[in-house]
Amino acid sequence: MRELLVRDVVRLVFYMPHDHPEIASGVSHAVESYMRAVGQGPRTINHAYLNDDEGDALTEERWIYIRKLLRPERSFRFIEELSEDTARRMEKRGYATQLLFDRGFLSRNGYELCYRARIPWRTPFPESVSLLTATLPTEYLEVNGPTRVRELALDMASRLRFATGHAGLALRFYRYLRTADEAFHAELARYPGIDLRTAWLPPTRLGARVDGVHWLNFLAQPVLGQLGGATALRSRLHAPETTVHELDEERVVVSLGEKPEAGDLSAGQTLPAYRELARALEPWLEPLRLSQRTLFDEPPRYSDMRFTEDEAKRWWRRFLD
Repeated sequence: MRELLVRDVVRLVFYMPHDHPEIASGVSHAVESYMRAVGQGPRTINHAYLNDDEGDALTEERWIYIRKLLRPERSFRFIEELSEDTARRMEKRGYATQLLFDRGFLSRNGYELCYRARIPWRTPFPESVSLLTATLPTEYLEVNGPTRVRELALDMASRLRFATGHAGLALRFYRYLRTADEAFHAELARYPGIDLRTAWLPPTRLGARVDGVHWLNFLAQPVLGQLGGATALRSRLHAPETTVHELDEERVVVSLGEKPEAGDLSAGQTLPAYRELARALEPWLEPLRLSQRTLFDEPPRYSDMRFTEDEAKRWWRRFLD
């Protein structure tokens, strides 16, 4: 029996250093934008997990509850206001609110949206972020074209208070690779434009760091200000396919071409526009963390990709070395 281990997708991610009440309206808009684009149904999304429940079909009654969860109002503002037992359960699960939309148990069709609101401490951890991520199968890109995917990303981003974000090619892992998958492992290393960051756990402590370089790169404060603003950033990027579009005074999106590119190192396709942006953003790029490792391997291997330490470091710096 064959099993789908990994799927190629277009991944959209936004990192928001704010509590749910401050971003609820923007997240609600992004969820509605995504659902309008993909449609609700058995071929796309018809199921949702809400916080710690076991998941259920997306009925009208369930949508009413989802929209209630997405409102800014809460019975509490900070975790310190909750009972000790309730606060402990929230700390253990690692988020205040979670919504996961997909096609149900063992769904592997490439359509997925997840929102995790950070725990609202009265004095928040400096690097803690709320996370909104969505995926589209690459078939959606092929059928609808990159312009439609770009429009969706911009619409989702339009009301979000993100610090950084991106959209681009990625892999959705459904479980870690096996030793027998080494040939596939080596093949993936050829394509620098395919994001393997999704093989690690979701980065809820990214802070204002930048999650690598991708087709569309969303930048806001403080990174944009530290770069000198949109004009200064634009002056440092000379690749003909690169554009810097100002969403407003505080936010930009840097586009590296009309469509996402995988590249191919064996054919000399090193993605120079991606490398140029990586060099400009290097001081703010997310550092490699190797705390998550797969079990039983010697020497240790990390992430669902089962990288060795050296392999992980090479992939992490693929646009810089």
